[in-house]
Amino acid sequence: MSITSTAFLESIFKTQKEKTLSGKWIRFKDLKNLFQKYESLFDVQQIGVSEYDRPIYQLKIGTGQKKILLWSQMHGNESTGTRALFDLFNCFLNDNATELKTILDNCTLVFIPMLNPDGAEVYTRVNGNNIDLNRDAVAKTAKESKLLRSVLESFNPQFCFNLHDQRTIFNVEGTKNPATISFLAPSEEITRKITAGRKQTMNVIIAMNNMLQKIIPNHVGRYTDEFYPTATGDNFQKLGYNTILIESGHYKEDYNREESRKYTFYSILQGLSYIANTSDFSTYKDYFNIPNNSKDFYDVIHRFSDSSKDVAFQYKDEILENKLVSKLIQVDDDSLKEKFGHSEIVF
Repeated sequence: MSITSTAFLESIFKTQKEKTLSGKWIRFKDLKNLFQKYESLFDVQQIGVSEYDRPIYQLKIGTGQKKILLWSQMHGNESTGTRALFDLFNCFLNDNATELKTILDNCTLVFIPMLNPDGAEVYTRVNGNNIDLNRDAVAKTAKESKLLRSVLESFNPQFCFNLHDQRTIFNVEGTKNPATISFLAPSEEITRKITAGRKQTMNVIIAMNNMLQKIIPNHVGRYTDEFYPTATGDNFQKLGYNTILIESGHYKEDYNREESRKYTFYSILQGLSYIANTSDFSTYKDYFNIPNNSKDFYDVIHRFSDSSKDVAFQYKDEILENKLVSKLIQVDDDSLKEKFGHSEIVF
């Protein structure tokens, strides 16, 4: 069985949420002292270091034949998935629910909860050498990229979960709803051919979407499957490792991504449970019923009686005096008539 009970998901998240992790700025120092508590159940080890010699850790659990690799914060300023993973770790550590036991009996899970600790330290997308790890899958210039590829090839997973955050600009196409969670089965080449591997990836995404539609209907989008020749997901999918991209987005009045964290947790847990309980991953067409993402949102719009005077603003996160602050920055747009603001002020 796959996890479809809203009551179960809500209950286990409420009791197992890792309360020491909050806010968008999550650094290695925030995780360092947490690893020790999982050593009684997980195989916890440092598997390498970043460009600036910060530790990179892996947690491994489960005894099943189905292998699944999950990583987060390959972009240092995208921490929602990281927080959701530690919520999941607590579930395995503290709860003996049948759903969790089935996952561990049928699957072997490897987690890299912070691939880019240098970027996380200074809240940037790139690593310590200004390399975007999500565009370094071919050149493998960065230490972190080499490390991820090494884990991938030695572990040989059937599925991968690539966890990211997406900007507040995204809405679900045809709605005024933010795309709180977006999924992608990455393309393997420029024609976006529906390969056997992509079908399997789409199949798991369908299960996650079906669950979310019961909880946050019409808040789930489908990220563009444009082929990026140097991207991690595209290349891993091309190499035969089915890669599920989860983009954690905005939810109403949720700029710290705590609601989004919850739905990311739900998605990961549902995905793992579905894989653990499923032998046939061939059906895929309902994937295309998930609406595309659109880019119709701004954070704030000032509306005037003369619409030509409307003004849009986006928040820009910066580290100032060792604190994360969000500044409103005016942006140019020729027409805001068809755009939405998460907050709109009418003058």
